[in-house]
Amino acid sequence: MNSNPSANSAGNRITKKRSSSLQRKETLAGFLFVSPMLIGVTVLVLIPIIATFILSFSNWNFIMGFGGFEWAGLDNFKKLFHDPTFLKSFRNNAVFLLTVPAYLIISLVLAILIDKQVYFKSFFKVAYFMPYISSVVAVAIVWQVLFHPSLGPVNQFLMSIGVSNPPKWIADPDYALLSVMMIYVWISIGFNLIVYIAALQAIPKDLYEAADIDGANGWIKFKSVTLPMLSPTTFFLMITGFISTFKVFDLIAVLTQGGPVQSTSLLVWYMYDAAFTNLKLGYASSMAAVLFLCVLVITALQWIGQKKWVNY
Repeated sequence: MNSNPSANSAGNRITKKRSSSLQRKETLAGFLFVSPMLIGVTVLVLIPIIATFILSFSNWNFIMGFGGFEWAGLDNFKKLFHDPTFLKSFRNNAVFLLTVPAYLIISLVLAILIDKQVYFKSFFKVAYFMPYISSVVAVAIVWQVLFHPSLGPVNQFLMSIGVSNPPKWIADPDYALLSVMMIYVWISIGFNLIVYIAALQAIPKDLYEAADIDGANGWIKFKSVTLPMLSPTTFFLMITGFISTFKVFDLIAVLTQGGPVQSTSLLVWYMYDAAFTNLKLGYASSMAAVLFLCVLVITALQWIGQKKWVNY
């Protein structure tokens, strides 16, 4: 029996029409489900980013309203690179980046020790993780007491062992940034430790057994098995860590307010000071644009470099 071509063609058109209608309905339903997230990201992230870049080319004091808005072109960016406080803050942020490799190394060593050699592993995990989940304000106040120049436990201990003139820590311009960096390392160890322990437990035991058969010692196993298998985790922690160093604000706000003599002024703190103390919103927005560019460049360099040392 020969089928009717016109009937088959009509049937195919009806099937395609129904399929297209169903696909449109599914697409619409999908957009409805994700619309709260899309609206939130647009309103709270995308629009502020665009507004920041626009404001960076303007001089605007938000107290005066939109009537006080005036274009400044590249003047804000020219001022930045002749602003000693901005340049000082930029250098401080560059030095602050050193906290990332410091706490990564400490976290990795502690993770290996806790995972392999220590009893009461859960206790140590919680103990190291507590500073990370504790209030930064509370942590900063505790360290403010510990680093008190004359009555603090740290200097009391140093004087008890014969150090006659111990550093004044956060009150000394030469030691203030180092003190804040030590506190930040102490806070950050817990999160990185937990992530490293999870990554260590995911390494296949067969690799270590094969290394044992080949006669590899502990150092060879660490260098040839542990480090390569942990490289994706290290890469993730490096990227998030470097980005986090550019967002340090609450620790500075409670401990030093950028002092003494701007020795602990970081980009985010100076940006806040310019925007909400001096009411220079356009100037602060230009700092935010430079900060965004710095984070973008550092992240891009890490993505390019990871091809040489990260093993997936």
